[in-house]
Amino acid sequence: MSSARARIAARLLAVAALAALTAGCFQPMYAERADGAPGLREKLMGVEIPPVDKPNASRDARVGVEIRNALAFKLYGSATGMPPTHRLVLRFATTRSSLIVDPNTGLPSSENYGIDAQYNLVDLATNKSVMTGTTFSRVTYDMPGSYQRFARSRAFRDAEDRAANEIAENIQTRLASFFTAGT
Repeated sequence: MSSARARIAARLLAVAALAALTAGCFQPMYAERADGAPGLREKLMGVEIPPVDKPNASRDARVGVEIRNALAFKLYGSATGMPPTHRLVLRFATTRSSLIVDPNTGLPSSENYGIDAQYNLVDLATNKSVMTGTTFSRVTYDMPGSYQRFARSRAFRDAEDRAANEIAENIQTRLASFFTAGT
């Protein structure tokens, strides 16, 4: 019985020693830096997001504004940002497809909305691309009743907003990874 306790004590001691060795290596992503270097929050606030190039008054222009606003809030929070060090250029395309069609009316009762986005982070000091990437979002939405056109329109708009927010979240996560790890 004592040999079992000794093994458990040895294992706990090994775990505690390993934890003590790795404790100095861990630093939270959004923590303030002790060496005075800019932290991740400051680096993200230096990213300029120009307007997305889409035709005015189009649905894609509204989605572009939604992506840009969501991304700006995720990068800057409630602040307006700092002097820009990088520019993030966005391009995207949208898709819409019917998943379930009512056989009596021929109208869809469930649809899928998607956004495929490409982004390019440009260093303003050198005017060179430092990171490129792609991301996508697919959301499904239901129409409550085949003849309720306003409910149908609102469901479509909500799907656009959810997809735009997901795109912004994906890009913000990738930017945080780039500014933390440098790759």
